[in-house]
Amino acid sequence: MDPYVALARSSIAAYVRERRRISPPPGLPPELASRRRGAFVSIKKGGALRGCIGTYQPTEENLAEEIIANAIRAATEDPRFPPLTPDELPEVSLSVDVLSPPEPCRAADLDPRRYGVIVEAGWRRGLLLPDLPGVDTVEEQLRIAKMKAGISADEPCRLWRFTVERHTE
Repeated sequence: MDPYVALARSSIAAYVRERRRISPPPGLPPELASRRRGAFVSIKKGGALRGCIGTYQPTEENLAEEIIANAIRAATEDPRFPPLTPDELPEVSLSVDVLSPPEPCRAADLDPRRYGVIVEAGWRRGLLLPDLPGVDTVEEQLRIAKMKAGISADEPCRLWRFTVERHTE
């Protein structure tokens, strides 16, 4: 199993079963201990989203800690879903997206297959990961990101783009 996904899965299992936050185990790839990056953990059940939470800028000491924190939050704090239960653990699949640092851009610089997008107007901010099923155009990508942020379709906003390194089961 991919070590990024294995770390997310063991973090979720320990937390939903025992309410315990794990420490990064020995033997992880060195970049998990040395890199600081934003990361998203997505949980799917039966192919449908069951939780997704992440950070686009690092908030933890290293990438391993970022994945642990966001895996727990995706399983227990996504406001769209009830907390994951221990009985659901065998039924879910996970992915971990490690984000590049965001860079300012224009809509013309986007490609929804290659880049994720962050939209911002005042204090409202929305993010959409790249290469999502059903998101085939820049217009659709921006519409969804703005909707997530509570920004109206015709309201101007600042844009950033980023790439992801996707790890899946």
